Amino acid sequence: MRVKSRLILGVAVLALGLGGPVAPQVFAPEQAQAQGPMLPDVADLVEKLLPAVVEISVQSKNPDAPQGAGPLDSSPFKNFFDEFLKRKQQGQNPPDGKDNNGKDAQKDPKNNEAPTPAPDENNLVNSMGSGFIIDPKGIIVTNNHVIADAVNIQVHLQDGTLLKAELVGHDPKTDIAVIRVKPDKDLPAVAFGDSDKARIGQWVVAIGNPFGLGGSVSLGIVSARNRDINAGPYDDYLQTDAAINKGNSGGPLFDLEGHVLGVNTAIFSPSGGSVGIGFSVPANEAKSVADQLVKFGETRRGWLGVKLQALTPDVAEGLGMQKPHGALVADVTADGPSEKAGLKAGDVIVSFDGKAIDDSRALRRIVAETEVGRDIAVTVLRDGKEQAIKVTLGRLEEGEKLMAQQDAQKKPAAGATSQALGMTLSTITDDLRGKFKIGDKVTGVIVTDVAKDSAAAAKGIAAGDVIEEAGGKPVASPQDVADAADQALKDGKSSLLVLVAHGGNAEDTRFVALKLK
Repeated sequence: MRVKSRLILGVAVLALGLGGPVAPQVFAPEQAQAQGPMLPDVADLVEKLLPAVVEISVQSKNPDAPQGAGPLDSSPFKNFFDEFLKRKQQGQNPPDGKDNNGKDAQKDPKNNEAPTPAPDENNLVNSMGSGFIIDPKGIIVTNNHVIADAVNIQVHLQDGTLLKAELVGHDPKTDIAVIRVKPDKDLPAVAFGDSDKARIGQWVVAIGNPFGLGGSVSLGIVSARNRDINAGPYDDYLQTDAAINKGNSGGPLFDLEGHVLGVNTAIFSPSGGSVGIGFSVPANEAKSVADQLVKFGETRRGWLGVKLQALTPDVAEGLGMQKPHGALVADVTADGPSEKAGLKAGDVIVSFDGKAIDDSRALRRIVAETEVGRDIAVTVLRDGKEQAIKVTLGRLEEGEKLMAQQDAQKKPAAGATSQALGMTLSTITDDLRGKFKIGDKVTGVIVTDVAKDSAAAAKGIAAGDVIEEAGGKPVASPQDVADAADQALKDGKSSLLVLVAHGGNAEDTRFVALKLK
């Protein structure tokens, strides 16, 4: 009654605020049609899609793995959920000894639905997620983090059937995995749609296994596109306000035509529950990865052999560009495809295989999706002029091994210390390399001090950073940096572009434009 009285009081205050009594109004369906379309009725659609969405139970050997479907520890329903999940994850049958299909799970010799005991079960972690069938013969797409470190994987179909699953392949970079079951008959399956055509504001339906409840449906819209949540190198998530909770991971996000628009992967939530911000791997990316996993059991991504950096306005100015566009090459891998083709650090890639490149994120995705071994036309900006270069694309997985195996570059001889642009610079000696923990692969000159209020300090350069290039040329002595600054002034430039290894880390290099005046 207290809540109800407050509501009545709120209405009364609102009416008084309007200056007098408000006549009741009757809202007719005709008015809804005149004002715009009503909320969609998705009951018929969901009825067709539900059989293709599955629940996935996993026993993991990772003791630190998160419980993908459990409620918060503070939940008043924790005991209920714990018992509920325990029964489902262990494949227990109802008290009458029958499974959900009425079969005797203990006596049916063809029954492959009974769980396989895992070794050392006391040290395993149980978790649950979602997935969806893309091939009637039993191919299922889910998230990599759902099945990570799995010892046993079981799939619960909508009709209650429980099947043992095997891992086909997984890709941590996109958080996509493919598993396979062996059913006695063809299973209902769904198809991927074209996520490039997804529009902000269009209706979508999420189906999954939140908190282990299974077969749950939520309705929402595409809230945003191209979201980068720093989850991997190819982040390009669809954002949705359709309710997604723990256990929905790996489940499908459908459009209203019944096509898979995305794979539900992550949520933003201070509480652990849905607050209307969920993220899905776009269907086009998920389909490309899933196809490779089914065909090869692994991914085979294209590799350009460059380290990329975001192109900021000040760096663009230092390169002589009027406005930033394209992907800036911060480093070129030795013996990689780009080095063999003639690409250099400081080049800005503005076109790849005939496609305009807006930024480094876009280039990473396009390269990864391009067939290994193809000859690709790449257009770069170098010294303010466009230049066409043909690159034979390598394979990323092999490139990563190559980079890990490359020997350390030779160390330069010790030299004098000098100052330039507010920095005290020194040739890298063994003592300085040890003092500042400079990586063996890093060459150039080390920053030993930075003057306050200098251009270098304003750009975040600090003692221990290493200047590898200045003005587009490698540096071997502090004087090289000073000479590059003098030359830039003579050329009428307002800034000098330097390549900095932050903290002496070869894996953290970036271009910085230092003001000359």
